[in-house]
Amino acid sequence: MEMFRFAHIEYLWGLAIIPLLALFFIWARFARKRALRRFGNQKILQELMPQASKNRPAFKFILLMLALAFFIVGAARPQFGSKLKKVQREGVEIIIALDVSNSMMAEDIQPNRLERAKRAISRLIDRLSEDKIGLIVFAGEAYIQLPITTDYNSAKLFLEAINTNIVPRQGTAIGAAINLAMRSFTPGEIANKAIIVITDGENHEDDPVAAAKGAVENGIIVHTIGMGLPQGSPIPVQRGSQIEYLRDKEGEVIITRLDETMLEQISAAGNGIYVRANNAQVGLNVLFDEINKLEKEEIDTLVYSEYDDQFQYFFGIGILLLLLEFVILERKNRHLMKVKLFSAK
Repeated sequence: MEMFRFAHIEYLWGLAIIPLLALFFIWARFARKRALRRFGNQKILQELMPQASKNRPAFKFILLMLALAFFIVGAARPQFGSKLKKVQREGVEIIIALDVSNSMMAEDIQPNRLERAKRAISRLIDRLSEDKIGLIVFAGEAYIQLPITTDYNSAKLFLEAINTNIVPRQGTAIGAAINLAMRSFTPGEIANKAIIVITDGENHEDDPVAAAKGAVENGIIVHTIGMGLPQGSPIPVQRGSQIEYLRDKEGEVIITRLDETMLEQISAAGNGIYVRANNAQVGLNVLFDEINKLEKEEIDTLVYSEYDDQFQYFFGIGILLLLLEFVILERKNRHLMKVKLFSAK
């Protein structure tokens, strides 16, 4: 799709000076006529100035203004190009479903489970090449944070914005996250597809094992990463300037523990791998290496293409107009006046 744009569209405001110059030119012409009328009889003046031209100054001014307009448009750098074009890439499609429930703020994985997971995802994005990635966040519900894309810079920006307040209802709906991820891959794409669920595994909402089986039926592999340690950790909460720990109705401090059994069942049902994170490594790179072993398929991807500058044509026309304005004299040419092409002999 051919598109047109200006690299510096603000320069086009310079065109506003042309009507002002035109008004000044018209005023100057009327002022000159008034002065000539005061000077003497018009017929006598015309005989005294036989080579004076009424129209040439106006024509030269029009050429000058056109040249100025072309120079201003050229300075704004007009560009033509295809804004979007389809290219063939070889890669896989990966959707990461990240748990953002309050339990992910536990600090058994330093600095906390959520922050450590975000850092690992960021490092994974740095390794991607010709692969598509999408982000889903979930707690009591699941939401698309970033539709599947090859725009890795945007992926990092959306990743940075993730926190535990991004999903309004608390809980851990792993099944809903898997089902949403299944619907978020590129429709009709034959590329290998994988879902990576990063969570502490304390599912309270649905049946994630059934969701993983459904993913496999659609040709999608489900991997899991367990964030947290088996012994568990309290959940810190900010209350004013104080840091306290989340408590239950009886006032006891809640300890959130990694549910490895659940995550192993999900990965087994999804034909994937379960990796437990620790303070040394999260395990995303291990899963990415596993995904890369899959035979890569060609992926149709829409990418932004470069625009080509076309300012040189506008500058060229402007220079030609200036040259034409320069060679046209304001007075009539006395030699050309003698030429009478249509006079009868």
